[in-house]
Amino acid sequence: MEKKDLIKKLNEDLAGEYSAIIQYISYAAKATGPYRPQLVQFFLQEVADEQLHAQFLANKVVALGGEPTTSADPVKEAKTNRAMLEAILEAENNAKKNYTQRAKQAEEFGDKGLVVQLEDMVRDESTHSEETERILRDWPL
Repeated sequence: MEKKDLIKKLNEDLAGEYSAIIQYISYAAKATGPYRPQLVQFFLQEVADEQLHAQFLANKVVALGGEPTTSADPVKEAKTNRAMLEAILEAENNAKKNYTQRAKQAEEFGDKGLVVQLEDMVRDESTHSEETERILRDWPL
């Protein structure tokens, strides 16, 4: 993989992390009903991980000689708690898939440190998606 292509892909991931931060903050504000306090806490505690991912990606893009994006991917609109959780699960699963692919590309590029960091991010996203799946498991329709 060429450096410019890796930078482009890392910037796409960075836009996804910006989106995740916005998603979690806005969903925390929109949560309603008897589980609102727990959902707000759940959503907001995820922001810190996504922010660390975004900071790493921005720094890596610069280290590779690129310019980090300042644009976020669109946030999926969700009007109910269940829809918000489903949108988060989809986003976390996409991030997991993207970081798995990016780790393979970083290996091909020859950046072992990036591979290890991306694998750690896959672990983080897996934890987020598993927790969201557990919340959704018995959530009423």
